[in-house]
Amino acid sequence: MSAALPTLAGLAPVLDANTRILILGSFPGAASLAAQQYYAHPRNLAWRLISALVGEDLVALPYEARLPRLLAHGIGLWDVLGGCERQGSLDSAIRNPAANEFGRLRQLCPLLRTVGFNGQAAGKFAPQFAAQGYRTVVLPSSSPAYAALSFEEKLSNWKYISA
Repeated sequence: MSAALPTLAGLAPVLDANTRILILGSFPGAASLAAQQYYAHPRNLAWRLISALVGEDLVALPYEARLPRLLAHGIGLWDVLGGCERQGSLDSAIRNPAANEFGRLRQLCPLLRTVGFNGQAAGKFAPQFAAQGYRTVVLPSSSPAYAALSFEEKLSNWKYISA
């Protein structure tokens, strides 16, 4: 008999009424859950990519200072999944996924136009958002587990969210 997988809860959304771009990951990795911070793994490129997009070094800021600066640029963060069972950090290890409740997104973020999906697993939700009238962009994953593209190649794709 195999041991039960841990049931995990995701992070609260980082968004406000001025959010124009929402970046959705799949589900936080172990380092992010432990730190209770989005993209906490030191080799995850998300904060470097976002810094390059907004022209401000968010990486240099403490996490608590990054979030208000991110929101000031009209960018929000969340995940497509609010909970799941998983051992480790890989999307392929996710079992019993539970999607986040996006029903109030239009009320919470009336200026939201673009939803970027950080990786293919999150990108599976793109059709649902496109059906709601949002512009959707599936981005190459910022995860260190996805090393097929260089930082520069990932950035050239990430630029599409602000186009």
